[in-house]
Amino acid sequence: MPHHTTTLEAETPADLTTLDALIIGAGVAGLYQLHQLREQGLRVRAYDTAEDVGGTWYWNRYPGARFDSEAYIYQYLFSEELYKNWSWSQRFPGQPEIERWMHYVADSLDLRRDIQFSTTITSAHFDEAAGRWLVRTDRGETITTQFLITCAGMLSAPMSSVFAGQEDFRGPIFHTSRWPKGGADLAGKRVAVIGVGATGIQVIQTIADTVEHLKVFIRTPQYALPMKNPSFDESDVAAYKERFEELKATLPHTFSGFEYDFEHAWADLTPEQRHQVLEEIYAHGSLKLWLASFAEVFSDEEVSEQVSEFVREKMRARLQDPELCELLIPTDYGFGTHRVPLETDYLEVYHRPNVEAVGVRTNPISRIVPEGILLADGTLHEVDVIILATGFDAGTGALTRIDIRGRSGRSLEEDWSRDIRTTMGLMVHGYPNMLTTGAPLAPSAALCNMTTCLQQQTEWITECIRYMRAHGHTVIEPTPAGENEWVAHHDETANATLISKTDSWYNGANVPGKPRRVLSYTGGVGAYRDKTLAAAAAGYKGFQLN
Repeated sequence: MPHHTTTLEAETPADLTTLDALIIGAGVAGLYQLHQLREQGLRVRAYDTAEDVGGTWYWNRYPGARFDSEAYIYQYLFSEELYKNWSWSQRFPGQPEIERWMHYVADSLDLRRDIQFSTTITSAHFDEAAGRWLVRTDRGETITTQFLITCAGMLSAPMSSVFAGQEDFRGPIFHTSRWPKGGADLAGKRVAVIGVGATGIQVIQTIADTVEHLKVFIRTPQYALPMKNPSFDESDVAAYKERFEELKATLPHTFSGFEYDFEHAWADLTPEQRHQVLEEIYAHGSLKLWLASFAEVFSDEEVSEQVSEFVREKMRARLQDPELCELLIPTDYGFGTHRVPLETDYLEVYHRPNVEAVGVRTNPISRIVPEGILLADGTLHEVDVIILATGFDAGTGALTRIDIRGRSGRSLEEDWSRDIRTTMGLMVHGYPNMLTTGAPLAPSAALCNMTTCLQQQTEWITECIRYMRAHGHTVIEPTPAGENEWVAHHDETANATLISKTDSWYNGANVPGKPRRVLSYTGGVGAYRDKTLAAAAAGYKGFQLN
């Protein structure tokens, strides 16, 4: 073949790596994406900042980290053999077991030979003349690739520099998602936990009986549901493995990608029947009350208030202390409009003599000082260790922290700082051949059993690339009209929900200056799947192929 010098080669070093596809991330999405594209015969490599596979399950090794999706549905469903050759020990296993499972997947599919660890992608610039991406790493490497596929995770950019004076603190400060691999010795220490979202709750309930004194700083309380987490014996494992075909057939089509779905309409039941349904589902000890009780909880304020009051009543019965109820039970937003955490004896922790709840809604943290945490009214809380369970720049942060530039040098960070837009959460207009998973405006941004949604998105991307190669196309990009149509549909769907009216990370309210838009598609996992497949079946309607 004659060799043509491209603009890329004119500007780049001789040791340029050439790929068909580059994958950012080696977690749930990245591993499966790598497997699929390699099967297609592409030259493909995944890059990850971490030292090993696992994505979120590599980074989040804080005390108490575990699933709150049932283990047997948080699985890859493309291979019965892969599914059945792994056995879970519990309904909701902890991080070490989940990390081992990710290693099992990588080793079973022989993926490590095409993953480069301890490497951060620092920039990715699209070269219009060549129709390819030029990618650079923190190791000084340069890669040219036709496709840039982002599997960087929706909750992977931690909000770690949150308070003034953090660098002055005498002791260690840990962000939960950057927990030291060897663990941290908290025994006999005075420990502060800032934040009571899903992660904060797992940490608090786990460390309360080992630390000398625990101070929990509470701004926004959460509706927490008790987790029922039985251990599995051989017969339990055999029973869920028998359901492989059933789960494969149902999970992709439910509202949330979980095995359960909404079965009841609020209006069809008497008050007594509704209460009975809520009691039965509450006793299930899972996220079912959130994702499969009454769909109206997301859109009807009266239903939302009644279900919220049901959960508040359950929490009051356990807390009893009026001051704790005031601090720990939400009253100013509805159940399910924030991410709902599962917990194990979390509320009871606050009855321990060594645990103190500190409300910071009206008396916020003003700064960190060498001795500890200073509140606005001058109160100083002296502690030895600070744990930040302060969340993430969700959906967008993983990508805006990379210098991504599309056509005409446009910057993704700048574009998304004005308006967070995508086409189906799979591509962004102005960024040809950049395919995204876990990005905004898809269910995988928040409202989904992650493996269900990430499998579907990576499969869509795989089929898209297969189609392009079969039809002689080299570049794909959403049209402005296609993107406008999706954003309008997304917003119409989201604005019909109470989620859009509630401040939370679901709409970027936790990040100062972030444009407000519900990050996750709220029309349901099955509906989203149908829409993305319909676009593909219509020759990638809403996209331009060249």
